Amino acid sequence: MRRHEVPIKGAGKMKFLSLLAVLLLFLGTAACSFMNKEKPLVPLALEPGVKPQAVTLNEQGTQAYQAKQFTDAKNYFSQAVAEAPQSGPAHYNYALALNNVGETEQARQQFMEAANLAPGDKVIWDSPALRPYGNPDSPKKNKLYPPGAGRPGMGSGSGPR
Repeated sequence: MRRHEVPIKGAGKMKFLSLLAVLLLFLGTAACSFMNKEKPLVPLALEPGVKPQAVTLNEQGTQAYQAKQFTDAKNYFSQAVAEAPQSGPAHYNYALALNNVGETEQARQQFMEAANLAPGDKVIWDSPALRPYGNPDSPKKNKLYPPGAGRPGMGSGSGPR
């Protein structure tokens, strides 16, 4: 009789451990999803030494952006870029506004310009806004060619030697 009780206890223990593992996995996943919330994208202040007119335009653009008046923000940030063309934050702010009005290709160009002008600016480089456009320094993946297509290989018989 005792032999039959052992598998039943073992099966109950396994069921309990399986349920516990599933519960812990669920809780861990839920906790991680709350931890990885992205910060809202906000315009940046311009670096010291830029023209006062650019700073004023940037502040006006920031106010319009925060009020969700993205077309007005785009216009102010565009003027700020014209006043401070070497400012990474100015290009970044302009890109944020462009992105919000749906001009994604121009926004992509401005994000890349901002990153090029501000190579050490962690906020610009780590911004979620740049994620869709990739890291220009990341290694390119090799293209895979289907068999018999693409580049000739050894013994393909194509091309002069």
